[in-house]
Order: sequence, then structure tokens, then C-alpha cells
Amino acid sequence: MIDILVYLFENYSDFSSHPEGDSLARKLSAVGFDELEIGAALDWLGALRQSPVPVFASRGLRIFTEAERERLGEGCLDFLIFLERAEVIDPPLRELVLDRCLDLPEAPVSLERFKVIVLMVLWSRDQELDPLIVEELLADAAEPCSFH
Repeated sequence: MIDILVYLFENYSDFSSHPEGDSLARKLSAVGFDELEIGAALDWLGALRQSPVPVFASRGLRIFTEAERERLGEGCLDFLIFLERAEVIDPPLRELVLDRCLDLPEAPVSLERFKVIVLMVLWSRDQELDPLIVEELLADAAEPCSFH
């Protein structure tokens, strides 16, 4: 699934520019992606598209739940905190990243997968993407991985 997400990011200029549903599934299948992976990726993208961005009145201290700590691990949480402090993401996007990570089928989430999830959240919300940030987020995704 991660490979499909990276493929979409690399081949479509913005989140809304890719074809919808069956047309996208056919294109991905023609490129060689597995049908089960395509279904999982499209379901995940659909949920991302429908996820509202939470609204916060101010920046506060965020305490991660036990489930979040178990699912993401120290590396992902440290990277998430780094991104927020570097102002790459704000608290509402942080919460959206957490929501999308908790929706993944496996635990714990690897740092390489976590970075792709962050990239997809930023891409889906039309955030300005600094080329250095994109390079960092895609650095580990260059190697094939599966969600199984």
C-alpha cells in the first residue's frame, strides 16, 4: 500500500488530480500493483479525504495515549514532535497524522511508513511542501515495502 501512495504522490501534482475509484484502480493495476493492495490504498485514501482537520484554539501539551505509543513507537513519535517544532505540521495536522496511522492494519508502524503517511496528509491538505522535507519523507520509501 505504501508503494501505491508514493506512486500517486510522484505521478499526480495534487491530491485531487488523480482519477477516482474504478478508473484509478484500473490505472494502478495496469502499472502492476496488486488488487488487494490497490483496494487497501483506495480505502485509506478515501478515509483521508473524508477526515476533518481538528480545530485547536491554542498550542498545548500533547500527551500520547498508550495505544498511540504502542502503535507508533518512540522513533515515529520523536519524528512527529520534530515536525511540529520545525513548523512543518501544526497541531491539527498532527492529529490527522495520528488518526491515519492508527487506521493502518499493522503495529507498530515503521518510521519509513510513518514518513509516507505524513507526506500523504500534507499532500492531501495542499500544504506547501519544501523539497528538503519531501526528500526526507521519501528517503526510506524508495525501497519496496508491503503492508502485510
